[in-house]
Amino acid sequence: MDFAQRRVRRFDMSPPRSIDIDQIHIVLERVDPAENMARYYVLSVGPTLFGNSALVREWGRIGSRGRRRSEFFDQAAEARVALDTWLARKTRRGYVARRMRP
Repeated sequence: MDFAQRRVRRFDMSPPRSIDIDQIHIVLERVDPAENMARYYVLSVGPTLFGNSALVREWGRIGSRGRRRSEFFDQAAEARVALDTWLARKTRRGYVARRMRP
């Protein structure tokens, strides 16, 4: 048995069964060809490695890498409230949920 086989056996990379994985992923777009505007905004809530919850926001021009910012919360409910707040802000600014592409 070589080193790589021992390493695979020793470390099980499956997620822990005791953690309830409650993840939310919302993709928004705002496109206006008259103003040469094509933007995206992604809101995600998920668990961190330390058992907290994180709200991850990503935004930028469609086709570009964009920016990313993370906020960490002790409770998943707090992260969900922050997600709802950002979702309301972005829908007021004209962002809509991205349509599924074939």
